[in-house]
Amino acid sequence: MKKQERTIRLWLLLFMAGLLLSGITAFAVETGLHWLLSFGSYNTALYRWLEESYQAISATNKAFPAIAYGYDWLAFAHIVIATAFIGPLVDPVRNIWVVQFSCLACLMIFPLAFIAGSIRHIPLFWRLIDCSFGVLGLVPLLICYRKIRRLEASRRLPVPTHSLRS
Repeated sequence: MKKQERTIRLWLLLFMAGLLLSGITAFAVETGLHWLLSFGSYNTALYRWLEESYQAISATNKAFPAIAYGYDWLAFAHIVIATAFIGPLVDPVRNIWVVQFSCLACLMIFPLAFIAGSIRHIPLFWRLIDCSFGVLGLVPLLICYRKIRRLEASRRLPVPTHSLRS
């Protein structure tokens, strides 16, 4: 049972690290895009879209720096969601709802990416990249969910009250 709990905690920590990394990168969107562009090839649709996004964010930050505050809140939200996983780290069975909630959140990425992405003229390839985060998030969460359910079942097993020696 201890090995199973360690495995659950490892997957939860991996998911938390992903959330924290996503959040931290939102603090520095302009810098991050500039850095990404240094690796790109000028002839790709991805590079052109990232360049356009960088120019828009850079111009917005210069003219209206308060708009970047929204990215700060986005980053903060990722960090807050990551801290919610402290509950499942401490007691996975009692706090399985956090994992269930997060699975739903990963699934909700798909309609958001396709509906809002279309409205905002986000290229399809980027919407698919956004959806990949939902898939990548679901993998460790579903592994945790299955393992937590098994852990819960093992805790409910009846304890033998007699000895084989009698």
